[in-house]
Amino acid sequence: MTNKRFIIAFAGLLVAVTGVLFMPVAKAAEESGSVGIEGKISSPPPSRGATISIPGNGQSFNTLPVTVSGLCPDDVLVKLFKNNVFAGSAQCRNGSYSIVIDLFTGQNELVARVFDALDQAGPDSNIVTVTFNDPRAGTGTRPTLTSNFAKRGANPKQTLDWPIILSGGTGPYAVSVDWGDGTSADLISLGFPGTFNISHVYENPGVYNIIIKVTDANGNVAFLQLVGIANGPLSQEDAAAAAGNDQANGTKQQVKILWQPAAILIPLILSTFWLGRKYQMKVLRTKIERGDRPF
Repeated sequence: MTNKRFIIAFAGLLVAVTGVLFMPVAKAAEESGSVGIEGKISSPPPSRGATISIPGNGQSFNTLPVTVSGLCPDDVLVKLFKNNVFAGSAQCRNGSYSIVIDLFTGQNELVARVFDALDQAGPDSNIVTVTFNDPRAGTGTRPTLTSNFAKRGANPKQTLDWPIILSGGTGPYAVSVDWGDGTSADLISLGFPGTFNISHVYENPGVYNIIIKVTDANGNVAFLQLVGIANGPLSQEDAAAAAGNDQANGTKQQVKILWQPAAILIPLILSTFWLGRKYQMKVLRTKIERGDRPF
């Protein structure tokens, strides 16, 4: 009888412990309507970098834009830098990338850097040195485009806003924005350099190359390529790029399974089963000793 009371008490303790362990998960599910808890899953940074295959080292140009392309590990964002200044970005697809850029007058050192979904950088690419012989030298400073965001996203049918920084050149400026989804380019007129906003609504999920071109009053041009994300189910090569909405810092949200409660409960369940079997054997042995029928 004592063992039976002990088992009943132990079973009650097990139920109480189970309720305490799973209470936060159940409460979270009740409040959010989801199962599990979201959190950042750490992972090592990319171990392999991109390469610059085109253009070749030592090549010279006298027209813009220039297309830079090469190889890269899948599911990373490739950022291109000229003289260590951000020049454009592209999502690696099927092991390669292509970025449309402009160049500084004179010598430009090009390097590509890869970043995973947590914004962790991989190794730098090979350095390629090219020269831009500006045929419009002497017509004033050339305009430059840049952005604090290499990649940014929004849900389909919702507005994607993007701040762009324009410097140099001579106003007024004509700006065109190709959003990469087959729609007509947006045309913007600016009187002065500074930060301006572009916005667009993507109809379907996907990863899109955005190309921005600005022409100043003297006919000088600048280019900037960026990566736009319309969140949703994508093809396999783009699935990692649409894992979260926080494109500003590149963080990735995933569902994390809580294994600790299960690890604690398994020994308790096994102990309860063992005690129950032991009690049954004792009762059976007592009945046999008394000459009772065991069943």
